[in-house]
Amino acid sequence: MMDWLWPDLLLLLGLIPLVVATYIGIVRRRFTVRYSSLLLIKEAMPHYEWLRRHLPFILFVIALASLVIAMGRPVTSVGLLVGQTTIILTLDVSRSMCMRDIPPDRLDAAKGAAISFVQSPGISTQIGIVAFAGFAELVQPPTTDVNLLENAIANLTTANETAMGSAILRSLDAIAEVDGRIAPSEEISMLATFSPNRLSQPSSSPEEYVPHIIVLLTDGASNSGPHPLLAAQQAVERGVRIYTIGFGTRKNSVMDCGTTLADNTYISPGLESYSSGGSFGTEPDEATLKQIAEMTGGKFYAAASAAELQSVFQNLGSYIAPTNQTMEVSVYFAGMGAILLIAALLLSLRWHPLL
Repeated sequence: MMDWLWPDLLLLLGLIPLVVATYIGIVRRRFTVRYSSLLLIKEAMPHYEWLRRHLPFILFVIALASLVIAMGRPVTSVGLLVGQTTIILTLDVSRSMCMRDIPPDRLDAAKGAAISFVQSPGISTQIGIVAFAGFAELVQPPTTDVNLLENAIANLTTANETAMGSAILRSLDAIAEVDGRIAPSEEISMLATFSPNRLSQPSSSPEEYVPHIIVLLTDGASNSGPHPLLAAQQAVERGVRIYTIGFGTRKNSVMDCGTTLADNTYISPGLESYSSGGSFGTEPDEATLKQIAEMTGGKFYAAASAAELQSVFQNLGSYIAPTNQTMEVSVYFAGMGAILLIAALLLSLRWHPLL
């Protein structure tokens, strides 16, 4: 389907029938003056002679139409190849991901699903890895090297808090680093409060989304950094879709985030310790995750088991199919018009020399 940026200029196409009528009138008058019977001349004239006489003008008319169409600045929706897309896997590594309600624990189950995803034979796009807890970090810039992606995912470790908004902003920056058309994220003040009135409607139609997506996986609610919906608004403004995954169950479970010490406490180096044997319960903030997906044009998934998470990642492949993007094609019509004009001129000079 084709659309036009300057459709009013297409009215000039109405001049083409006038040009054709003028040409026919001139030809008829010339033959009428020279010959008493135009019908006899037509019958006596070989077919190739008729072609030689009129082909330059036919090419001229087609060229004129192409140039007028180019002036209207036609645009069309084209599919981008998979290799032109970027996926940012944004993974929650907060301490609640150590919970064992999903064996062996949430983090290992998420790692397994993410590694299976990057190993999928149908996924040939570049993938980046962002990990977030109290802050967000790009642990692997977008790449098609499966070994680098596997190592980055396998080496993820946990930390305190959950900064979902920071994760979205860092993911946008990762996309901006590989696509100069995407503006980097803007800093959101820690004092900024969320109000639904601050959110504008998506400025992009489905055909205008950029060919990059963010896959955000978390098992809890944001409790640090900028508000996630304020961060998601920046994704809306850049046409970046966010697919959210709420991972975990509502069951209380043991949380094991490190090695066992003499006092029966689990601890990771440099992080706050948690006593063993305790029962903890966290669940994803589905309302926020759904709103992030809805406002950015993505989709929300819930996964309460490793198998469900594997299925979610498999379904994500369908969103990495060729992405439609609007492209102006006036240059092609202008080029065709120029070529036809030159051809018409050369044929006219060859078959009907001025001297």
